[in-house]
Amino acid sequence: MSIRFEQVSKRYAEGREALVDISFEIGYGEMVYFTGHSGAGKSTLLKLLALIERPSAGTIDVFSRRLADVRRRALPAYRRRLGLVFQDHRLLLDRNAFDNVALPMRLDGVAELDLAPLVSRALAQVGLGGRESALPRELSTGEQQRLGIARAMVGVPDLLLADEPTGNLDPKLAAEIMALLISLKELGTTVIIASHDLPLIQRMHKRTLVLENGRLIDDFRPEDWYDRGE
Repeated sequence: MSIRFEQVSKRYAEGREALVDISFEIGYGEMVYFTGHSGAGKSTLLKLLALIERPSAGTIDVFSRRLADVRRRALPAYRRRLGLVFQDHRLLLDRNAFDNVALPMRLDGVAELDLAPLVSRALAQVGLGGRESALPRELSTGEQQRLGIARAMVGVPDLLLADEPTGNLDPKLAAEIMALLISLKELGTTVIIASHDLPLIQRMHKRTLVLENGRLIDDFRPEDWYDRGE
């Protein structure tokens, strides 16, 4: 298995329980949605996978490695295997599209001569071919989100985590962004998406885990959507 949560809980200092006794498994190259109302625990779950936060209880295994064993000095190496997509893009506003996409590769020590083809390919894959010199403010909201996805996918990560990637987009753009994420799954990347947009998720016919008040209450498989006539 690519990812395993076993009785994972996350309690914050003020006493709020963001996740309660969560257990599930996700296979290599699988695409999975987590859904639920605001505050259900979706973002917390992604933060645990990215090692932005640590669980209060339970164990998390990713790529056959227990995350509790990943210490501070090993964090950069672990995170180089991840791609992160945020709802608010988190782009460098004073850098052009090329530099925004090239950032993780530069941090990873990729030689400058090798960057251009990798970055150009990633931009072309998200429909931004030829826009290397554009600044984020010169791009539409949908294009900015595409740029964020290009940055996440440029190194073909083992695991991509997307937190509400379509939250600010109209339905047409949202469907296009989801299609881009599906294309990553087809390259072998494990893709986990947190989204409250249930109608859009239903149209994707992918495995969907439902959170409510920090608890996992359902796990729909693709065949379940078809059986329900969705």
